[in-house]
Amino acid sequence: MKENPLAPPKLLDSVDRAILAALQENGRKTNVELAREVGLTAPPCLRRVRQLEDGGAIQGYTARLNAAALGYGIMVFALVSLKSQAEADLRAFEEHVAKLPEVRECHMLNGEIDFILKIVAHDLQAFQSFLTSQLTPAPNVASVKTSLTIRTSKDVSGVPVDEA
Repeated sequence: MKENPLAPPKLLDSVDRAILAALQENGRKTNVELAREVGLTAPPCLRRVRQLEDGGAIQGYTARLNAAALGYGIMVFALVSLKSQAEADLRAFEEHVAKLPEVRECHMLNGEIDFILKIVAHDLQAFQSFLTSQLTPAPNVASVKTSLTIRTSKDVSGVPVDEA
């Protein structure tokens, strides 16, 4: 059973943090490799990993894919302003973009802009079609400002794992 995500985080010791850092770097490590790396034997290492999963520190395991190798040649950031910021309208927008596979990230912001989206597309024509058919006509959208990425100089998933 997953813990309440709003609950204060469980205090992690240096071994837990080493496990998290190692798995974030390579989630395909075997338990034996992981245990050796963090200085444990396999059974207690596996118990700790399961506790970190059950406690919500580890949310899942995924493969990082190369967008260009899959034909997604462009990435765009879209700044979306809504007509209303009522909770029901915010949730409706979030539910709408959750169904759009081109939207890879959606973050609600404070300030003038309500949401920033990270969007991938095969090419500029595909993005234009997505923008005009899926994003700008979405309910409650007041405006969308987009910026096409030119180059990515850093792309690191996850979060830094601080020392204990």
